[in-house]
Amino acid sequence: MDHSVLQTILLYTALCFSIYQGQETQEFLPTFLKVSRNLPLQRLLVEWDVSDLAHQFELEMVFDIQVSRSEEMNVVWTEYYNTTLSKLNKTLHWSWDSELPLECMSHSVRIRSMVNDERFSKLWSRWSQWETVLGLDTSDDYTPYIFPEDKVVEEGSNVTFCCIGGKDSRILNFLFNYTDYYYPDSNTSQRNMVITMNKVLHAEMPGIPAFCNLSGKGNKNYSATLLFVGSKSSQKTLCYQETEPDLEPIRCSWAIGQQMIYNLTLTAQNPLGERSANFVLDVALRVHPFPPSDLSVEDMKATEVNLYWSMQPKHKAIKLLCQIENRHPSGEVELHNSSVVQSNSYPHLTLGGLQPFTNYAFRMRCGAASHFWKWSEWSKTIRVRTNEAAPSGKLDVWREVTPVLGGRNVTLFWKPFPDYRANSGSISFEITWEKLEKASEPEHISISALQNSTTISIDNHSYKISVAARNNIASSLPSVIIISRVTDNGAEEKVDHTDLEEERVNGTVDGIYIPWKATNAFNGYIVDWCNFPRSQHCDFQWKRFDFNTSSCLINSAAFMPGVRYSFRVYGSLANEDFFLGKKVGYTKELAPRLNPQGEITEMTSHTVTITWDSYPMNESQPGFIRGYHVYVKTMEEECSLKGSTKHALSDGTVLCKYTIENPEEKRYVVKHLMPETTYALAVTAYTGGGETPIDAYIRVDTLHDSKIYLLVLLVMIHFVLLSAVCFWKIKWMKDCCCPEIPNPNKSKALSCNGLKLNSEAVMKLSDCIPDTIVLENTSEANTLQLWSHGTILGSESKVINPSWVYFVQNEEGDLMCTQSAPEACTSFENLAYSSQTALGSSLYQNLWMSEKSEPQLPILSYQPQHYIEIPSKDTVTSLREITEREDSLRYISQMEVPHSEVKLSNLPHSTEPLEHSSYKIQTVLGSELVTSTSDEDIHSQDSSTSSSSTVLLLLGRH
Repeated sequence: MDHSVLQTILLYTALCFSIYQGQETQEFLPTFLKVSRNLPLQRLLVEWDVSDLAHQFELEMVFDIQVSRSEEMNVVWTEYYNTTLSKLNKTLHWSWDSELPLECMSHSVRIRSMVNDERFSKLWSRWSQWETVLGLDTSDDYTPYIFPEDKVVEEGSNVTFCCIGGKDSRILNFLFNYTDYYYPDSNTSQRNMVITMNKVLHAEMPGIPAFCNLSGKGNKNYSATLLFVGSKSSQKTLCYQETEPDLEPIRCSWAIGQQMIYNLTLTAQNPLGERSANFVLDVALRVHPFPPSDLSVEDMKATEVNLYWSMQPKHKAIKLLCQIENRHPSGEVELHNSSVVQSNSYPHLTLGGLQPFTNYAFRMRCGAASHFWKWSEWSKTIRVRTNEAAPSGKLDVWREVTPVLGGRNVTLFWKPFPDYRANSGSISFEITWEKLEKASEPEHISISALQNSTTISIDNHSYKISVAARNNIASSLPSVIIISRVTDNGAEEKVDHTDLEEERVNGTVDGIYIPWKATNAFNGYIVDWCNFPRSQHCDFQWKRFDFNTSSCLINSAAFMPGVRYSFRVYGSLANEDFFLGKKVGYTKELAPRLNPQGEITEMTSHTVTITWDSYPMNESQPGFIRGYHVYVKTMEEECSLKGSTKHALSDGTVLCKYTIENPEEKRYVVKHLMPETTYALAVTAYTGGGETPIDAYIRVDTLHDSKIYLLVLLVMIHFVLLSAVCFWKIKWMKDCCCPEIPNPNKSKALSCNGLKLNSEAVMKLSDCIPDTIVLENTSEANTLQLWSHGTILGSESKVINPSWVYFVQNEEGDLMCTQSAPEACTSFENLAYSSQTALGSSLYQNLWMSEKSEPQLPILSYQPQHYIEIPSKDTVTSLREITEREDSLRYISQMEVPHSEVKLSNLPHSTEPLEHSSYKIQTVLGSELVTSTSDEDIHSQDSSTSSSSTVLLLLGRH
């Protein structure tokens, strides 16, 4: 049996068996999957196969094909491919066109199948393995790439570009048509970048450039390509295409004959198709002459030249119109058209209006005078320089006058007016000056062209000074200025005019505005200044203005912020200049560089005076000093001073701020301060540009408040004086205001047993035992008056010195003197108490009696008690006897004794007994102790010693 027939039978049997076993388990897995790419077409080619059994039965199958990019296997395309298998062609093919260049990334493909036959269940087979074709982004090459390369597309298409960097490279940016794009789409890695340009437009240039800039280790840090954009509607004629410099010229030639009109067709072809253009050409109307040759210059003068040239072919006479280009040294170009010339002659052209001693460049071109079509090419360029001539125009001359001893120094400055020309290569300046008041020989000097200023010396007379430029041909017209004479009073002109008041002017970013008052007295005005006023070479400048100008804006590239510029304004009349005023200003004021150095000059308890006299206000300041700020910082860091405003620093510190708007005021008194308080003071200056930050404080402590201490001192002085007066008169005041009432309990001579204070009970003599007799006061003993039988003892009564007497009690209870001599014993009695029975005959009788026998109680002052001498020793009596008579005692108030000015002998007597007082009974001696004693008896006792006297306690004056 034939082998092929046997194989067919076996396959058919296997197929039938598989169908019989179960249709649902049958699958035809794609095998031999292979992927390749066609780079010119940017097409991905896929090949695969299935089992031979499927081919034998010529099954209709569906294949699910997926395409992915990059290592992440991102699926970018899915397509179902339907086909019927063939027994002859077992390999299956599929292709896919990528909009992204396939070189940019790796692409992978996988496939699964399904039998589209009713005999089989419609189930997808398993996926095949991914089959990958690598891109250049996985190579180890250090060369950068950009794709697509030189692609041709139609206008309005979307084009995707990708940049691939070499190994270890990084994409920086992408440029399309010289426009920068930064990663508008997502990037797969740092090494490559993908970007899509939508709806690209047709450009006149043949190709649109695209660049990728990279950084890395490679020798090349960029990659580039061109994109050609075509248009189907684009159609141009040969005439215009021929004039485009980017296209290749098309040359046509034919034999010369009688025919002058031709029909031409031009066909162009590119990958997008081809186009044709037809037009009719009349050769006589399309004349393009050869360029002029043999261009030369003859008969050259200072202001004109004659140009000569020749044309080809010389055997043909063609009327030509020629054009000459004249290029100046400044780059300015002038075009001059000639009249009609014959091509076969030797044509020439005269050019005038040239500047002397100036370099020019000339070239020519010609065209047909009749039926002009286009200019010929330019001839070769020739360069010439015109001849010298006398300087034209005048110099702008200005001066600066400085007084010196015996005369003046005049510094002359000059510069060319706009219409001035040197007209020569060799130039010098001639300066001449002469007196105007009397004839004199003019003086003359010559200055080289390298200088633009010089200084001459003149006396105090008027002078005429002229400055002119001179070259090898002649001199220019002189510029004249007149220097006025010094006035009769010897006053001299000053350069800076510091004796005149300066006027401040405003500056802007555009310059400094200078105004003045214009009058009809002048025919012009001059403003001068220095571009660098702080430099020794100040770059002196000046400008002139018309007579009807009253202001100007001075600007200069040399002007700097924070620099004070001085401007002097002059009026000009007949070459003589008159000073009008001085202006000062800044283009921009800055804050002062340094703060004033404050110094505390005066200080009180409530004020502090701070001064800053040495602070400058001249041109060294970067702005006009408009005032000062005085800052006060308290320890509480709160502003509560009267007359100040709060000022908060950047760190949150709050200061008290005082503003001084007068810049000449360099002293300020800070008021309303607290005594004995610490303050910190600072002074800053401010300009139109602000103020300098506080850099240092002056710490001060206010003084004590002297007014408070003076008040306290006055109060203390008054208190001390009052205390001294009170101390001096304390006893007198005490006697007058609150006399002391004797208290037996406080007596040093008695010891009272059982006596209760503040008691209304009568004190018994038996309760008081005398211990000691104490002399209380002796200062007024000499003035004491004694009573005797109703009479007052004379002042001659002798007052003895006190002595201590001690008593002892005998067996009978009587107190006896302990002295050995009886005459040494002493007894006492308070005369304020007396016996009522003995009132008529004793010392106490008729003590208070008025003349009319009417009771009367005079107001008397208290008299202190004194010890007086008793002339007889027989008057001593025992204490017991005195006690027995205490019931008959009468109390006499101590507060009602007579005044010291009234004598007791003159007081009236009364027979009426006085009422008893509630005063507690004091220890008294009976009336027996006092006997009638005459004055002689008293005097007879003067020789007795004080120790032998008996003492009686009486009322007296302190």
